[in-house]
Amino acid sequence: MRILWLLALSFWLGAAAAKQKIAVLDFELNDVTAMPNTPAEIKRTAEFAPLLKDRLRSDGYAEVVDVDPAAQKTANHDFGFLFNNPEAAAELGRANGADWTLVAQHGKASFLFSYFGAYLVNVKTGKAVARYDIELKGTHRKVSEHAVKRLAEKMEGDIGR
Repeated sequence: MRILWLLALSFWLGAAAAKQKIAVLDFELNDVTAMPNTPAEIKRTAEFAPLLKDRLRSDGYAEVVDVDPAAQKTANHDFGFLFNNPEAAAELGRANGADWTLVAQHGKASFLFSYFGAYLVNVKTGKAVARYDIELKGTHRKVSEHAVKRLAEKMEGDIGR
């Protein structure tokens, strides 16, 4: 009985140690409305990455690796550079000890809805392995939380493959 317990414990500890590490980069705001980049929308967009990190941490599925915002800004040579260049996003994740990098934009084409466009990048290959497009209808905190939850669920499914 004792041996079975030790085997189970070692398996559990091994699984815990094998958690994937993910770098969640700050979301960029791609606001093409008639009044773009309002302070409220900039603030809202800045809340998405911390919400996603909290969600991933609470799910316990992956270990979240923090990336220094200054390092992200330096790596993102211009608006959309990291979003459009998965190999550069992979390099930033690799430099921070991650297995995966999530790079995302918050697109706002209307005052009625917005969306997340995100890529999950495999740090080893430098390739985007999944693209996510999630619509947000409204600007309330609950809308943001629900969208982040859906994004986390999709990411967890792709990381597990």
